[in-house]
Amino acid sequence: MKTLLDELTLRISAVFEKAGYDGRYGKVTLSNRPDLCEFQCNGAMAAAKEYKKAPVMIAGDVAAALEGEQIFIEVSAVAPGFLNLKISKEFLVEYLSQMAGADKYGLNTFDIPKKIVVDYGGPNVAKPLHVGHLRSAIIGEAVKRICRYMGNDVTGDIHLGDWGLQMGLIMTELRKRKPYLSYFDPDFSGEYPEEAPFSMEELEDIYPAASARSKEDEEYKNEAMNDTFLIQQGEPGHVALWQQIMNVSIPDLKKNYDKLNVSFELWKGESDAKPYIAEMVEGMKSGGYAYESDGALVVDIKEDTDTKEVPPCMILKSDGASLYTTTDLATLVDRRKNIDPDKLIYIADKRQEMHFMQVFRCAKKTGVVDKDTELDFLGFGTMNGKDGKPFKTREGGVMRLETLLDEIDEEMYRKIRDNHEVDEEEARATAKIVALAAIKYGDLSNQATKDYIFDIDKFTSFEGNTGPYILYTIVRIKSILNKFTESGGDVKSAGLREAVNETDKALILELVKFGQVIEGAYEELAPHKICSYIYDVANAFNSFYHENRILGEEDKSRQEGWIALLGLTKELLETCIELLGFYAPDRM
Repeated sequence: MKTLLDELTLRISAVFEKAGYDGRYGKVTLSNRPDLCEFQCNGAMAAAKEYKKAPVMIAGDVAAALEGEQIFIEVSAVAPGFLNLKISKEFLVEYLSQMAGADKYGLNTFDIPKKIVVDYGGPNVAKPLHVGHLRSAIIGEAVKRICRYMGNDVTGDIHLGDWGLQMGLIMTELRKRKPYLSYFDPDFSGEYPEEAPFSMEELEDIYPAASARSKEDEEYKNEAMNDTFLIQQGEPGHVALWQQIMNVSIPDLKKNYDKLNVSFELWKGESDAKPYIAEMVEGMKSGGYAYESDGALVVDIKEDTDTKEVPPCMILKSDGASLYTTTDLATLVDRRKNIDPDKLIYIADKRQEMHFMQVFRCAKKTGVVDKDTELDFLGFGTMNGKDGKPFKTREGGVMRLETLLDEIDEEMYRKIRDNHEVDEEEARATAKIVALAAIKYGDLSNQATKDYIFDIDKFTSFEGNTGPYILYTIVRIKSILNKFTESGGDVKSAGLREAVNETDKALILELVKFGQVIEGAYEELAPHKICSYIYDVANAFNSFYHENRILGEEDKSRQEGWIALLGLTKELLETCIELLGFYAPDRM
């Protein structure tokens, strides 16, 4: 189904041709002056040069040729050459009815789905999730859902940090604390214990202690580097202990991601790339791509169009150790072998842009991926506190994600209890749902690439451009529909009717943008476009609600038309918030 703008463009292009001009000038856009019109066409401005004619005269010719077109109630040519358009209520309702009856409301999904991998999350094992992990999880989950809704075959991979020096540091510190463990006995030949010799709480204490000591004690750091080497060489005790760290860490990570309504199809990590590294490196050498530079192995990736210096991509350090670039490239080998994706989307801090540019260029140049494989990086900005600096605890430390979620749950619970007399259990359950919306909408309503202020007071407000306001709007619609049903009405049999006033027309004008909004969010990897859409829909609905006595309307035909309109509004809002990764309660 064509988007409304595409449908209008098709019709206006035909009228341009009817008036003697090229149809390509007939592109219709939303009006940037909604006080004057609903849609506009600026093609006359561009056509003026070709036809050597004043733009307003061309616009006037098109306006004259539009006379008799039933879909417009008002057409005007305005200096210096704008064509202002107002659409008829009949056409709008007809279009909305087609949307309501179409799969995914007429969205143009892909007939041949793409295989897409979304790489997001990226936490290190043995460490608790903190607020720095929030944006990757929230944005990545939304992008994954949008890609899937467009008809693609999408796989989300958490890409764990489960390899490298941090694991060596943990093992060194464990040896200091528990030297008797069989994992550290080089002569041990039996079965290693099934139960881990530590809890998640102990692990969370071990890593920061080890990291701090390694910065002050060179001998300790060297020992940790040796432990890292032994893990990577497959020494049995170290590998068995590494597996125990994974066994304890992953359930804790899953528990916290579940609280965010974030899930991954794959729980792979850097360690899964290890088997592919040696062959990949050898291929880069034999293919003439990799060469030694100051002892390190690198690949040149600069291009003639570069306007700034782009350093070579380092594949191996001078001591032969791998880097993030190595494991990221080997992960691409893994994904090509096991998934063969058409497109990969990486979601990480925007400060990693150079790293991913190096990886992508190297992958294309050396044949790690096909030339046609799409590689996209969505770099997000920083989540800051009210002081404009990266979000911290009151004591100045990095806040655990679990702590932040609990704080917002409590804030929402307090507001719900202050506003309503509700059952304790229901209030707690509702608070969790609304708190999730507050966090996710607060993040996603900002353009991903920009820094933003994380303001709990603002995000948990029931007024303004917030998640709770969106949910309150949905709950209000649910309440009206339930009352209509309780009075003997049948929501399912209610059909859309012609709009009767400006408030219901304004709501319809917002609803019909659904297809173009979702397509735009997909093409630009921009969940904030969906946030803007549902905020506009919510505002239009609330204006409509305050201007009309829906349940008290005596004209039953008009009332049923409104009920059908409300039902579709609810469906579209619920579809959108599901794409953003949260949902609405039945009551608030």
